[in-house]
Amino acid sequence: MDRDDRLRNRRDFLKVGAAGVAGAALIPHAMGQDQASSASPAKARSFPCRELGRTGLKLPVVSMGVMNADNPNLVRAALDAGIVHLDTAHSYQFGRNEEMVGGVIKGRPRDSFVIGTKVVPDGADRRTGQFTAETRPEPFVEKFELSLKRLGLDHVDILYLHNVSTREAALFEPLLAAMARLKEQGKARFLGLSTHRNEPEVIRAAAAGKVIDVVLTAYNFRQPHLADMHAAMAEAAAAGVGLVAMKTQAGAYWDKERQHPINMKAALKWALQNPHVGTTIPGFTTFDQLEEDLAVMADLTLSPKELDDLKQGEKLGVTGLYCRQCGECVALCRHGLDIPAAMRGYMYAYGYRNLAEARTTVAAAVLPADVCGDCDRCTVRCAMGHDIRGRVADIARITAIPEDFLA
Repeated sequence: MDRDDRLRNRRDFLKVGAAGVAGAALIPHAMGQDQASSASPAKARSFPCRELGRTGLKLPVVSMGVMNADNPNLVRAALDAGIVHLDTAHSYQFGRNEEMVGGVIKGRPRDSFVIGTKVVPDGADRRTGQFTAETRPEPFVEKFELSLKRLGLDHVDILYLHNVSTREAALFEPLLAAMARLKEQGKARFLGLSTHRNEPEVIRAAAAGKVIDVVLTAYNFRQPHLADMHAAMAEAAAAGVGLVAMKTQAGAYWDKERQHPINMKAALKWALQNPHVGTTIPGFTTFDQLEEDLAVMADLTLSPKELDDLKQGEKLGVTGLYCRQCGECVALCRHGLDIPAAMRGYMYAYGYRNLAEARTTVAAAVLPADVCGDCDRCTVRCAMGHDIRGRVADIARITAIPEDFLA
């Protein structure tokens, strides 16, 4: 978050504290109940809610992805305005994100909010997405237990196996069995998978496995494989699997210089045109963005201008910051670099300004010190037209920053 954002946050928090978020109130439908929560201070005004698959959870169509947020007052304002579902993860902000969420929800009625958190298992091969002999359930469970402690909860509503990218990983029995035990113990009401890559394959596997209740999937207007996405999402919905959409803002900006923002309202409305999407988790970090996302729920209709705005990248002649994460580039690279991880880190850094998550993501890719330096030409051709060599070499520099400097 830059200085201008922080100044605006302070100004807007005073405004919110005095009058509430303008025009934004909601009857929370958490836990499938229709009564207003005592945590909501405003007079109720209904926002559109959808049922999340077979879970029975009724959620506003806009929820909050907390990954990039570092202001607890913003999260409080979101809950007070009527947002019910908060999405976090064990690794976000080195654990501080879950701790921040825990502080915000402390003392609120447990049926007034829905918490989802995500845990990455140890031992996964980042380039292939496959789990290995080192992928054991015990460390996964230990991480989740720590997440519960940070959140100050005895259970979460959704526990996700994080960053799944293959059918085999989605059906990996040791982890699914461990998650099922946690559900039986009452520590997770529902089980989920999150996926940034090969999403249709993962979505179909989740539906076929009959263990997973919810899939958190990348889904936005820039995905070149939308026909397959829509087919897989329809199949999952028919099987009772709830679908939560992330990456709906497609990188937030068309350019790394942040001169050309994507129309956030249009991008969010586009995702919500799909009736199989139960809710979305845009990652807002300012009060202005919160108000913008709340305004989306007042009218989901896409205007002709908003539809035209979604084509701005074509008019600018740029490819944007969003990477499909298809992995086709890995096989084309002479060194088999984990390009998808580097590209995701690039988006986190330049689109979201989340340098800590960008560094963590890129560091896990284990790029060589002189990345791309010993190639006279790049053999990779990106399916989305991105300048792979330029972006990988650019973002690789972030690993030179000490981790504790960004913590």
